[in-house]
Order: sequence, then structure tokens, then C-alpha cells
Amino acid sequence: MAQSEVIPSFQQQWDRVLNRLRAEVGEAAYRSWLKPLSLLSGDESFVRMAVPTRFMRDWVAGNYQDRIQALWLEEIGCAAQVEIVVLAPSRPTPKPALVDVKDKPEVVLEIKSEQPVSPAPVEVPQAEEVQRIVAPLDPRFTFDNFVVGKPNELAYAAARRVADAEAVPFNPLFLYGGVGLGKTHLMHAIAHQIRTAHPEKKVIYLSAEKFMYQFVRALRTKDTMSFKEQFRSVDVLMIDDVQFIGGREATQEEFFHTFNALVDQNRQVVISADKSPSDLEGVEDRMKSRLGWGLVADIHPTTYELRLGILESKAEQLDVAIPQKVIEFLAHKITSNIRELEGALNRIVAHATLVGRSITLETTQEVLLDLLRSNDRRVTIEEIQKKVAEHFNIRVSDMHSSRRARAVARPRQIAMYLSKHLTSRSLPEIGRKFGGRDHTTVMHAVKKVEELKSNDIEFSEDIELLSRMLEN
Repeated sequence: MAQSEVIPSFQQQWDRVLNRLRAEVGEAAYRSWLKPLSLLSGDESFVRMAVPTRFMRDWVAGNYQDRIQALWLEEIGCAAQVEIVVLAPSRPTPKPALVDVKDKPEVVLEIKSEQPVSPAPVEVPQAEEVQRIVAPLDPRFTFDNFVVGKPNELAYAAARRVADAEAVPFNPLFLYGGVGLGKTHLMHAIAHQIRTAHPEKKVIYLSAEKFMYQFVRALRTKDTMSFKEQFRSVDVLMIDDVQFIGGREATQEEFFHTFNALVDQNRQVVISADKSPSDLEGVEDRMKSRLGWGLVADIHPTTYELRLGILESKAEQLDVAIPQKVIEFLAHKITSNIRELEGALNRIVAHATLVGRSITLETTQEVLLDLLRSNDRRVTIEEIQKKVAEHFNIRVSDMHSSRRARAVARPRQIAMYLSKHLTSRSLPEIGRKFGGRDHTTVMHAVKKVEELKSNDIEFSEDIELLSRMLEN
């Protein structure tokens, strides 16, 4: 089929389609998958677009092509077939017509040859490239909004020291703790503080998953040198949830060399994870050793006093009068994590605002019925593993290992037994939390512990003690 050149009106229509897609999928997905799309040619029946890699083409075709066609139909009033091709950047081809290279380097106005012609690569300003890589910072997550208590005082003090220091105080700063305890808040606060006090510094904050994506993308586009330059030329590198690189050997290798390069240049590295460096699963020993080089600061589960302070601070930010007995009730009942605690407060404030009822203890119990019910028996498998490991003086990592020594196997069976009786998790789910074991292994552990309880009074009392410690 003969194809017409892309005329300005088509480009304008495509820009409108792209803006609608951006609003629908969000900024992160748009930057990763849709922004690289180039409009090559088209008419009312056929539109050709290009992406730089085959991987990206397959992803866009599988996830967005139907929506693109639907939006084109709304835009031009007829059903145009959309084709997505791979157009890898290469050396400049004679006389490609570009549309305002300064604003739209990816758009090719005219392609007349039968085979796709590669556009000339356009140099992207360094600041713009960094902006594409980094994750957005939440304006709410600052040091001023962080409530300090005994469980998080070391992590907070260390984060402030890194943010305020002229020279690198310790490298890396490794923050770890359970879900919703404030790790990400502190990471954002450090980035905010450094960017405010030292706007000339190059700070990159992103998740470990985004780091992996950028690395895989560099491999596929054969542009690893640019990747290395971007990450090894920063003043501060911040990686959130580093546990997700576990088992990814190539990513670990690149992260290892990036880490070493930055430390050698006396550049600051800040990392967060849900476990301490020594307990990270699927991470090489040399990487664990490097991650533990600097200061390792853990964030413990919240105390009643800390939860009370967080709720009072949140109520002040919302500028809403919350009865003290309601705040005390929430601090006592919702103990899992800070996110859930703040979410509960948001719910009762929203209910009061929308329905027009005052906030009382009775309305709070009514609005949060489902949440309160789940928290009445909210013990996690991770908590059980940690408590049992402490009780029997073994490592938490032994709960996931393949070691069969009795000193390790018996506590592991006890932890599986308690997970079955103190949580609502299914047997397959419990097995996965213990190093990917089969549900039959969990069944055997439960049966074995029940037998030992019935035959050994001392053993039975030990189990009951652990149960009470976990439920209180």
C-alpha cells in the first residue's frame, strides 16, 4: 500500500492522541513506552509509527496498540490501521526532514523510501536525560513532616547527617525496615534537602526496578556506555527497594561496579531495602559485603507513642479537629504500618467531610470496621520468622535456606506451624515465604509440631509462649 507523507495536520492530531494517552497511563508509563514513539507516515487509512527497539515495539503493540487505534478513530473519524516498526538510531541518512528538532527530536516528517530510514541521532541535554531517569519526589515527604520516635531515631539522624553534610559521612547509608515504616519518606527527604541546599549537585533517586529497566534498555539498544556515564557521574545516587535486584546477576554486576565507582570518587550512595544487607535473598556475598560497608540503620515497627505522634501530626496537617480518644483508639488498634495508620485517618476525615457527620469513636469504628477487624489478628509471616529466629538464636535467612540441620529445621517447622495458626495465609503462600517450599512441606511441618506438642509439655509451653508474644 502506498503511504502518504506525514502532513502537519496529522502531526497535530498525533500530538493530541499522545496527550490523551499520557493522561490515561500516567507520566511514568508515558515516558518509558509512549514518548519514544515516532510518527513516520500516514493517511486516513494507514499510520506507521516507529520505536527504537524490538522489545519496546512488542510491549507497545501488546499493551497500547488497540487504544492508539481507538483514539485515532475518534481523532480523524475513520478507522486507520496502525503499524509499529523498529527504527533503531544509526548514522545520519542524507536529507531526512525533521520537525523542529529542538522541540521534537523524535518526529520524522517525511520518509519516501520503501524501507524505514533511521533519523539522525539528536543529542539530549544532560539535565533532561537525568530528569527522564529519576523517579518523581513526593513533596509531602520532607524532614519537617517526618515524626521521630525510638523505632526510627537512628535512621532519621543518619538521613539528616547525609543530607546536611558537606562531605560524605558514611558510604553507603543503608536504610532497612518493613513495609510502610518510613524508608521511602526518608529517601525523598534526603533528596529534597540536597537539591534545596545544593542545586548544583546531580542527584538521582529511583527504584531498583527502574534501575533494572534502564540497564536492560541500555543492553538492548547497545548503549551501555551512556548508561554507565549517567549513573557514575552523579553526586548522590539513591536506590529504593534494592532487594528487587536479588537473583538478577547481570543487574547486580552492573550495580556492583557502579557502586564501587561512586565510592572510589567519594560520591554519596543511599540505599533502602526490606532486610539488612546480610539477609538479602539472591544477592551475592560480595554485594552484601559492599552494602554493609557504611552505616546500616534499621527502622523498627512503630510503638504506641510514635503512632500517637504520627496521627497528631497528620491531623494538624489536615487542619481537622480529631477527638483525642479517637486518635488514641487508632494508635492502639492499627499497629501494622504507618501507611495504613494514615490511610485510616484519611478515611474517617473524608467520611466526616462528605457525609457531614462529626468524628466520634462510634463513627470511627463504623467506618473502619473492615480495617479494625483485619488488624485484630494481624500477624505477618515475616514477624513470625523474625521472632522464632530470635528465640532459637538462628538467622532469619535460615528460614528460607535449604539447610536441614535440626538446629535450623525445627525452628523453621515451628515458624510454619505458627504461620498456619496465626495468619490467614494459605499453605502454598506460606511455603513461598519459606524459600519457595511446597505446600506439602508446610503440612508436614504443622503435623510434626502438633505431634511434638502432644508428647512434650516443655515444647508445648515454648510454642504457647511464642504465640502470646506474637499476638500481643
